[in-house]
Amino acid sequence: MALAKGLTSHCDYQNLARRVAGIASYLRKDLNLQTGDRVGLIMKNCPQYVEVLFAILHAGLSAVPINAKLHSKEFAYILKNSGASSLFISDDFLSQRDELLANLASSHSAQNQASKIISVHSQNYTGLYDHEPLDVQACNPDSLAWLFYTSGTTGQPKGAMLSHRNLMTMTLSYFSSVDILEAGDTLLHAAPMSHGSGLYTFPNIARGAAQVVCQSGSFEPEEILRLIKHYPRVSMFAAPTMIKRMAELSAAVDEDTDNLKAIIYGGGPMYVADIKAAMARFGNKFIQIYGQGETPMTITCLSQADHLARDKADITDGGLDQRLASVGCAQMPVEIRIADDQGQAVPDGEIGEILVKGDTVMLGYWANPKASAESIVDGWLYTGDMGVIDKHGYLTLKDRSKDLIISGGTNIYPREVEEVLLQHPCITEVSVIGKADPEWGEEVVAFIVAEKDKQLSSEECDLWCLDNMARFKRPKYYYFVEHLPKNNYGKVLKTVLRKKL
Repeated sequence: MALAKGLTSHCDYQNLARRVAGIASYLRKDLNLQTGDRVGLIMKNCPQYVEVLFAILHAGLSAVPINAKLHSKEFAYILKNSGASSLFISDDFLSQRDELLANLASSHSAQNQASKIISVHSQNYTGLYDHEPLDVQACNPDSLAWLFYTSGTTGQPKGAMLSHRNLMTMTLSYFSSVDILEAGDTLLHAAPMSHGSGLYTFPNIARGAAQVVCQSGSFEPEEILRLIKHYPRVSMFAAPTMIKRMAELSAAVDEDTDNLKAIIYGGGPMYVADIKAAMARFGNKFIQIYGQGETPMTITCLSQADHLARDKADITDGGLDQRLASVGCAQMPVEIRIADDQGQAVPDGEIGEILVKGDTVMLGYWANPKASAESIVDGWLYTGDMGVIDKHGYLTLKDRSKDLIISGGTNIYPREVEEVLLQHPCITEVSVIGKADPEWGEEVVAFIVAEKDKQLSSEECDLWCLDNMARFKRPKYYYFVEHLPKNNYGKVLKTVLRKKL
């Protein structure tokens, strides 16, 4: 495990095991946490992320990795909703320490309460390495391991409960369906470790691969290319927008990419022209996966072989383009089907909702039995995504039934943004939709109806959003209209709004 750029932080597997056992001992013995207690992580990418994540699991506890890009109000909601007992942060969030502490589950001891938040860049944290090592705590395979918070259509995040069985099945599926790993390979963390990149630590740790974290803590294409040149057999998880930025770099900053083994991409639409441009730049080193937080990284896979033409028909009949526009075939441990409104399977070639079944499907939503019952029926996960399967088993996404917007590989639900804007005293109605964007996949657009005789500007709306939600969720454009188009039942016709764009 290394901190890239200056290569200032190294840790081999022997020391990693020792550190993990020491941190686990602190959680169990000093904080007196019990099996199943939740521990939060609000950290930008750093090597300590791996230590803390595995220490939580080593101690028989449940990890709550939280997107570091979220707004403080969203931090508060997730911490309270999950009932997190303690929290690890990076120094970026020291100024919010008191606010974060107030949202943790209360402790009987004042001294214990004060030590429940630890910055991983502090001496207090490194002191945890020296605690008497704790033995690995036994867990039921179906006990909670990772509480994955994903945005919900109700405007509040929902915690997808991922079990140890879910994560183990995901790990094994990587080897059978995605890629082969060997000891000495390198996983480069360019995407957030609270999401896909962090989930892929499991198969890479299982095979003894190195973990390399960018010094910048964010995605910088030039830095990524330098690191690929330095480390052997590099793989990384990336959103399509990240790949596009890498492929569009000036030839002046080209680096030797022979060490690049594979880029696994997902989290948003990959346009055929963009993947072709990336392959022209870096070669056939791409693998696409389609998954959700509710079935982590594991629904379908478009392999490296699928990215190349197989015969003359692929070249002359557009078969390759059709395949590149898909998200591949079902991964080994899951069953998928396309269903109608009644949950019944439809014939190949017909569009319907994508359903998934298997040992990667979550236990349900934390403290939300109603949403759990709606999402999982007879073992089938209703993804809310619409798609079609061809006669060869390739799945192509067609639409998202829940109006999900994916910008830069990040999920944004319009309802979240709408509810924030509707709290503005001068706004009476609002409808948020996604607008296609060649760089980000989609941009957030808001149509706003202001109160009569009230003057409202895009700048004022933008400031309101910045004060009440994560920066990446705010609209890029605001359109002020006299009324929103509606049907006879009063439902806003977003199809009409999309035509206006």
